[in-house]
Amino acid sequence: MEIKVLSFAAENPPLSVLVAAKLAGISLPTDNSLSADSPHLLHLSDGLKLHGTFVLLRYIGRIANLYGENAIQAAQIDEWLEYAPVLSQGSAFENALKHLDDYLGSRSFFVDHSFSIADIAIWSGLAGTGQRWESLRKSKKYQNLSRWFNSLLAEYGDALNEVTATFVGKRGLGKPTATKSKGTQASQESKSVNGDVSEKGKAGSRPTFDVDLPEAEMGKVRLRFAPEPSGFLHIGHSKAALLNQYFAQRYQGQLIVRFDDTNPAKESNEFVDNLLKDIETLGIKYETVTYTSDYFPQLMEMVENLIRQGKAYVDDTPREEMQKERMDGIESKCRNNSVEENLKLWKEMIAGSDRGLQCCVRGKLDMQDPNKSLRDPVYYRCNPMPHHRIGSKYKIYPTYDFACPFVDSIEGITHALRSSEYHDRNAQYYRIQEDMGLRKVHIYEFSRLNMVYTLLSKRKLLWFVQNEKVNGWDDPRFPTVQGIVRRGLKVEALIQFILEQGASKNLNLMEWDKLWTINKKIIDPVCPRHTAIVEERRVLLTLINGPEKPFVRIIPRHKKYEGAGEKATTYTRTIWLESADAESIKVDEEVTLMDWGNAIVKGIEKDQDGNLKLTGVLNLEGSVKTTKLKLTWLPQTDELVKLCLMEFDYLITKKKVEEGEDFLDVLNPCTEKETAALGDSNMRNLKRGDVLQLERKGYYRCDVPYIRSSKPIVLFAIPDGRQQTGFK
Repeated sequence: MEIKVLSFAAENPPLSVLVAAKLAGISLPTDNSLSADSPHLLHLSDGLKLHGTFVLLRYIGRIANLYGENAIQAAQIDEWLEYAPVLSQGSAFENALKHLDDYLGSRSFFVDHSFSIADIAIWSGLAGTGQRWESLRKSKKYQNLSRWFNSLLAEYGDALNEVTATFVGKRGLGKPTATKSKGTQASQESKSVNGDVSEKGKAGSRPTFDVDLPEAEMGKVRLRFAPEPSGFLHIGHSKAALLNQYFAQRYQGQLIVRFDDTNPAKESNEFVDNLLKDIETLGIKYETVTYTSDYFPQLMEMVENLIRQGKAYVDDTPREEMQKERMDGIESKCRNNSVEENLKLWKEMIAGSDRGLQCCVRGKLDMQDPNKSLRDPVYYRCNPMPHHRIGSKYKIYPTYDFACPFVDSIEGITHALRSSEYHDRNAQYYRIQEDMGLRKVHIYEFSRLNMVYTLLSKRKLLWFVQNEKVNGWDDPRFPTVQGIVRRGLKVEALIQFILEQGASKNLNLMEWDKLWTINKKIIDPVCPRHTAIVEERRVLLTLINGPEKPFVRIIPRHKKYEGAGEKATTYTRTIWLESADAESIKVDEEVTLMDWGNAIVKGIEKDQDGNLKLTGVLNLEGSVKTTKLKLTWLPQTDELVKLCLMEFDYLITKKKVEEGEDFLDVLNPCTEKETAALGDSNMRNLKRGDVLQLERKGYYRCDVPYIRSSKPIVLFAIPDGRQQTGFK
């Protein structure tokens, strides 16, 4: 069931409904012809109609997962929806602002810790008053309310300005007048850092760019995301996938996934399966899955027709010589062979005979064209290898350059999104379609996403896999979707990062730090805290007045987020400290033991091997504000778990490998570091994929959970946006 149109009176647009739909990526055709006293009306495809602002707002909220996570939150949201109309009552306006300002004194959102339609209703109510709220916002009279309002404007400025400029009757709301608060949607989007990606965090929900496809008609756009199944999806492919989805949604069109499987030497069903898995991970919604190999019979028929028309010929020139002739603009000796001779050799190619294996089919375009892609490109090659889908049926396969314009046109694609590295081949694409007599498909270019210290060539990535420099395509050092997610990146962060790049055609080399900084904002407010001590040379501190018997307290796993749950902490007379911490302590120094209180170190002993042993007394009345050292610690008990902390570095040592430069010359000799540690007993409950913070150490993702006491839990360090310095 789809939305057909939103009807309302021109003088009374439902701003909150329009804003909610825009932020949720829901296409909402509008009709403003209703009479002034008519309720807002949403027409659905099955003939149903929904009436009234808040009914429509709740409907969109449910679709976009913006209506709370349980009945209590939904009820709280309802309270704010009922309150929002007071903002349109002139006499009650400033009293309402004071109430809202007081309420937001210690909050980032109106309900719990998540952005919801309650925030949309209040924000739209304020924006809808136009200059009245604008002047108060800039006066800073209501600082908490302004902070909240500006944080949403900073997060969703493009979308909010577009809606308000259209329906409030002025040019948007400009830039925020205050800095973005910590409690933004980017940091609070997911209620559980270890849950699935929410619907509002998935692809297409918050694009931050606004460009047009050439000659695009609403409802008639058909796009394709067309990966070759010769590797896993990486961050560069993700940009193409998300841009395709963005334009499909924007023009209420269709998106298909097509596997360009024309090279059996590189492709496999394993890659097909994992690409579909990665596409699902990104939240890409597609109409159907097709394969170029579905069209092999038609492609063979087409190339034979071109041979008969004199628009293609069979060439047996050796490959290296052919490449040189193309560079120099020299015509092949086979270019003027008769149609009969070409068809004879074409049959040899189909049979995969020794003679056929020497040949290829080339298009007869223009050997003198300055654009070398038009100098008689290869259309078909012999390859006796079996195909991963259709076995050994064919001995010949079309090139990508020949198959792509054919299948794009046949499948009804209106716009083919291609990265700008293909720019010189666009003329070839159009010329081949013209020679085939097929409908023209518009090409839309975007810039390829390049990352520093990163190789995105599948051929080069395959080298790392085949030479066992990594542990597979999902290795956490790889730029594949599975690799970076395994390292601890939330899909919401990847989507936000890529959509922020927009559809720019400018070449860009992006820093990983920006992506990991976005990720940190998402995980930090909600991920649970645990404690770990590096095992090597750890130091025992004996507290003389410590508890005679160990006791346990239940404390939050995150002091500012109840949803992280609780953990049991054991307090004992003897506790473990890290070597680096112990070495920095002086006799009679007062330190703070985190989640316990202060202690004064009275004695420091060092044996002949340099190992330390400390004694001290608890001073729980002491002020934590006066101590310089705030120390993590673990009780000396048998309940501690073994940890293996893994850190990773870039696979190459150079920011960008230049054209013609061998990446083997810049391999990083040390790309992972392993540290043995002990962790608190609560970490036995971690599941694979859980994200946590180790106090004073950083963020980690659990890759191997607790199995038995002799086998360590494996935690992968998650970068936090501060540049790595490499391992020693």
